Amino acid sequence: MTKTILIIIISVTLFGVIFFILVRNALKRKLDVLVQEEKKRKSDNLD
Repeated sequence: MTKTILIIIISVTLFGVIFFILVRNALKRKLDVLVQEEKKRKSDNLD
């Protein structure tokens, strides 16, 4: 019984960590794109 509970807890923890890393990387990519667009827009307004 304890072994089964431990396996479930470890599996959920690993899944959560992997999911967190994927979401964090996706958000970071999206943020980088938005920052680049904002920089481009500001430089276009200066000209």
